[in-house]
Amino acid sequence: MLSDNLSRIVDVRVHNPGAIAEAAARRVKATSLLGGHGRAMIIAADHPARGANGVGGDPNAMADRFELLDRLCVALQRPGVTGVLATADILEDLLLLGVLDGKSVFGSMNRAGLAGSVFEIDDRFTGYDAETLAAMGFDGGKMLTRIALEDPTTPSVLTETARAVNELNDRHLVAMVEPFLSTWQDGRIRNDLSPDAVVKSITIASGLGRRTAYTWLKLPVVPDMERVLASSTMPALLLGGEVTDPDAAFTSWGKALKQPTAQGLVVGRSLLYPSNGDVAGAVDKAVSLL
Repeated sequence: MLSDNLSRIVDVRVHNPGAIAEAAARRVKATSLLGGHGRAMIIAADHPARGANGVGGDPNAMADRFELLDRLCVALQRPGVTGVLATADILEDLLLLGVLDGKSVFGSMNRAGLAGSVFEIDDRFTGYDAETLAAMGFDGGKMLTRIALEDPTTPSVLTETARAVNELNDRHLVAMVEPFLSTWQDGRIRNDLSPDAVVKSITIASGLGRRTAYTWLKLPVVPDMERVLASSTMPALLLGGEVTDPDAAFTSWGKALKQPTAQGLVVGRSLLYPSNGDVAGAVDKAVSLL
């Protein structure tokens, strides 16, 4: 039972924390970043570390860690799911639950830009670093890179992202860069999802680092994706974001996946917390697009 497993996680963290590294060492690694369908299907769960716990009308939907882990276990065990993206606390729990065998694993690296904070754009690296990702046997790291042209802290975000890209490329690990052109509106950061803005963010992100052989992009699905994805030759993973119209979202994902650089999906809240509560069904529908 899940409750028994969760009690075991707490017991391990109290009495035998070294078991986490042992679980990482014996984990069966994925043979490919892409599944049998030739595309990646990655479940994202790094939102809570940025204080973004809300889904739909529930501001604390992701705050119940036991429920989140339960939903992650359901999602990761569905056919066609290739991997997971999360912060260390969640990935270590999943290691102890034994559900990461054969999956690609990506660690979230910068989470300091807390949702709704006055320093949200100053997204410093507070999570994984490249050295630890390599030591844990994971496949790469993800960087949220919001570019606010009127905010003087943006150069430091770009500098730190470039450093992480370098360190991941040096270790032959995927540097998953998630760029946005962002602006301050009414005291909050808003991402500009117009095609021109997304293209501009892609061209900026593609040039970060001294090597880009292992750089992938994590991109929103917006109108005119053929033109948007033509702005870089780097492999692109399409993000889901918070979905209000599931049918429209799945249709747009399916169309975008037809583009040559699109290598799969990275989706979190809309699959883990679907409006009908059917996690397995939502995941299976997303996999069917691949």
